[in-house]
Amino acid sequence: MKFGIDRLLADPQLLGELKGKRVALVAHPASVTEDLTHSLDALIAAGVNVTSAFGPQHGLKGDKQDNMVETEDETDAKYGIPVFSLYGEVRRPTGQMMSSADVFLFDLQDLGCRIYTFVTTLLYLIEEASKSGKSVWVLDRPNPAGRPVEGTMLVPGNESFVGAAPMPMRHGLTLGEMGHWFIEHFDLDVDYRVIAMDGWRPGGPGYGWPTDRIWINPSPNAASLNMARCYAGTVMIEGATLSEGRGTTRPLEFLFGAPDIDAAAVWAEMQRIAPEWCNGAAVRDCWFEPTFHKHVGKLCNALMVHAEGPYYSHDAFKPWRMQALAFKVIRRLYPDYAIWRGMDFAYEYTEDALAIDVINGGPSLREWVDDVGAAPGDLDALASADEAAWVQAVRHHLLY
Repeated sequence: MKFGIDRLLADPQLLGELKGKRVALVAHPASVTEDLTHSLDALIAAGVNVTSAFGPQHGLKGDKQDNMVETEDETDAKYGIPVFSLYGEVRRPTGQMMSSADVFLFDLQDLGCRIYTFVTTLLYLIEEASKSGKSVWVLDRPNPAGRPVEGTMLVPGNESFVGAAPMPMRHGLTLGEMGHWFIEHFDLDVDYRVIAMDGWRPGGPGYGWPTDRIWINPSPNAASLNMARCYAGTVMIEGATLSEGRGTTRPLEFLFGAPDIDAAAVWAEMQRIAPEWCNGAAVRDCWFEPTFHKHVGKLCNALMVHAEGPYYSHDAFKPWRMQALAFKVIRRLYPDYAIWRGMDFAYEYTEDALAIDVINGGPSLREWVDDVGAAPGDLDALASADEAAWVQAVRHHLLY
C-alpha cells in the first residue's frame, strides 16, 4: 500500500502543483517513505522547494524523551532551512512561521487518540492557514488503532492542547479525515486537501496498521503497535499517581504499576465486576522498577496489556473502558489510595483542573471512579451515547 507521502512522490501531477511554491514540512521521526527515507530528504531530492520545517511535540528528531519537554527552534544542519518548534515558546504557528512557505505539507503519524497532541497541532495549523491564505496538504497515514470509537466526548469549555475539540478519546479517523471534520466543525475557510493513502484497509489484516509496513516511533514512548492500541486507555495514567511504565522499556502498555498495590488482586476483581471490559487482549501481572519518572527506583507490581498476536480481538478490545475499570477497582480495594495527581501538577500547562479531567475532557470519568455507588453500566451509558453521536457526525468524512 501507499501512504500519502509515497503517492505524492510518485505522482508527477501532484509534484507539478508544488513547482514555484515555497513548501514547509511538518514532520517527526516516523515521517518516512516506504523505503524508510525521511520525508524531508525525499521531498528535497524530488526537487520540491522546501523552505522550512516544523517539529511537533518531542521535536522533528523525536529527541525529547519525556512528556512536557519543550523543543527550541533551530536551523537544519544539512539543508540550512529553519526548523520551527510547535512545542516550545509557542504551540500555534506564528505569523512569521506561516510566512516561511506557501504550502504546508503535514506528514505526522498519529495514534488515533484525542490526547495525542499531533491532532491539535493539525487544527492550529489549519486555523492559522485560514487566516493567512496558506494551503495545507495532509499526507495521510494510517490510524493504527483502526476505526473503533471509544470514550466520552470532550465537554465544551474543557479544551486544551490535549483536547482540541468535542471528540471522544479514541476517534477512529485518520488525520486527513480529521482535518475535514475540523473545517466543518469550526466553519473554516481554507485551501485544504488530503493526499489519500492507496490500499489502506482499516478492517483488514493489521486492523489499522498495514502488515507490510514497519513501525517507527512517532514519539519516543510510542515504541510499538501494542502501545498504539492500548494508548487510548493507558494515557489516562498520566493523570494518576500510578506509573504508566515510563522509565521502563514498555511505557504506556500497562494498566498501572505501583509498589503498594496487588496487581493480581486488581485483575481478578476487574474480571468479576465487568468481564466484558476485560476482553480482547491478554493481561498479566508483572513487575518493573522505573529508572526515572514516577516510583523511580521502586519495585512496582503491574498489569501489562498484550493487544497483539493470538490474544488480540480488534472488535472486543476496549482500552478506555479497561483502564477506567482498573481505576475503579483500585478505588474499591484501596478506598483511601491517592489515585489522582493533584492541582499542583499543571498537566499540559492547564492550571485550573486536575490532570485526569484535562485528559478526559471533563470530570465524568473521575467522578464515576470515586462514586462508590456507580456501576460499570453507568459509565457505559455515558460513553455509548457519545460514541454513537460521534460515529454519526463523522461518517461523511471517511475516505477509506
